[in-house]
Amino acid sequence: MSSTPPPGTPPPASGLDPAIAARLKRGADGLVPAIAQQYDTGEVLMLGWMDDEALHRTLTTGRCTYWSRSRQEYWVKGDTSGHIQQVKSVALDCDADTVLVRVDQTGAACHTGDRTCFDADVLPLGQ
Repeated sequence: MSSTPPPGTPPPASGLDPAIAARLKRGADGLVPAIAQQYDTGEVLMLGWMDDEALHRTLTTGRCTYWSRSRQEYWVKGDTSGHIQQVKSVALDCDADTVLVRVDQTGAACHTGDRTCFDADVLPLGQ
């Protein structure tokens, strides 16, 4: 699939509403972090990355689409694992530099098979 543009270049054309695209504050790689949260419990499931096209696909298909920085391609959560994220709502934070996607998660959200990407390594406090 297509790659992320080099730093300093405008984002590639996508179907994303130009008003939304104009608000986004992207990193040098053209990406914004996207937090997936279970819509009914508030559980934080994972962090992925989106460019304009991934956000457009997420908004229009109702399934979370991310940009894989390691594979340099789009991926729809659950297409290979069956652990889909059905989108319930999408919001930008106050700075428009992070996307919050509230989803109904089927199965594990983490590639390790854990329910969330934050289950396995809880750090101790007060030490």
